[in-house]
Amino acid sequence: MTIWVNEQIDPCGIVYSCIACCDEATAEECHQTWLKNLSEQQKQEGWIAILRIVDSWDEVPVNALKLSV
Repeated sequence: MTIWVNEQIDPCGIVYSCIACCDEATAEECHQTWLKNLSEQQKQEGWIAILRIVDSWDEVPVNALKLSV
C-alpha cells in the first residue's frame, strides 16, 4: 500500500497540518495548494510543505486527517 502524506511544518519543526491519502493525484493537488498558500513571510520564517510517501498507516502522524480517497 502506498500512502501520500502532506505535512505543513512550522519553523520549530512541529507538524502544523497533516493530510494523508491513498490517491496520488489528490495528494499532489493538496501539496501544490499548500505550497501556493504559503506566504513569502512564512517561507522566510522557515515554514515548509512536504509530500512524502509511506507504506503503512502506522507511519502516518496520529494528528493527520486520513482520507479514503
